[in-house]
Amino acid sequence: MASPSATVLGRTITTTTTATGTPSVTHQSLHFSSKILFPVFPFKNHRPITKLHVSSPTNKPITTTPAKKPTEETIFFDGGAHYGDLLANLLLGFTLLWLPLTLAAVSRAFYLRYRFTNLRVTVISGLTGQDRSDFSYKVIKDVQVVPRFIGEWGDIVITLRDGTKVDLRSVPKFREIAKYCLSMAEKPVVLEESGPKGF
Repeated sequence: MASPSATVLGRTITTTTTATGTPSVTHQSLHFSSKILFPVFPFKNHRPITKLHVSSPTNKPITTTPAKKPTEETIFFDGGAHYGDLLANLLLGFTLLWLPLTLAAVSRAFYLRYRFTNLRVTVISGLTGQDRSDFSYKVIKDVQVVPRFIGEWGDIVITLRDGTKVDLRSVPKFREIAKYCLSMAEKPVVLEESGPKGF
């Protein structure tokens, strides 16, 4: 008797009828076609392929000229006012007399940022940081420090060559930063420091 066969998902199924008249189903192979699972699209890349062969001549010595490296800006310190300044002023802010100083400390904590790099000093202030002052170490004439509280943080007063004084308030690691400023300005690293004063 003729046996009809069908292919379903790569599987060949043969149906035969036996002498008793009951159909018998035989599975012959379990083969999945990759065309069904991963169809191939007829798109082709028509861009030309360019091969570049690079070689150096062997008869000429390679000479390298010392190229001047571009100076990359590396950050020495980037941060805001010391957290101790804010905390001490918040604690003393409960007195009505100290309230203006507390508001000044809060504004310093949230709206003031200092950045010392190998190229310049940057003071960023304002609600969105739109007020920015930059000056190079070449214009620094003198650097003084004023410790605050018990010397945990302090003010850095930088005097520029034109006589302008830049007062950086409540700077953490103020001694290290002041010494760094003097060394970058090529000045003797001797800090003029007064005793601790207030908050």
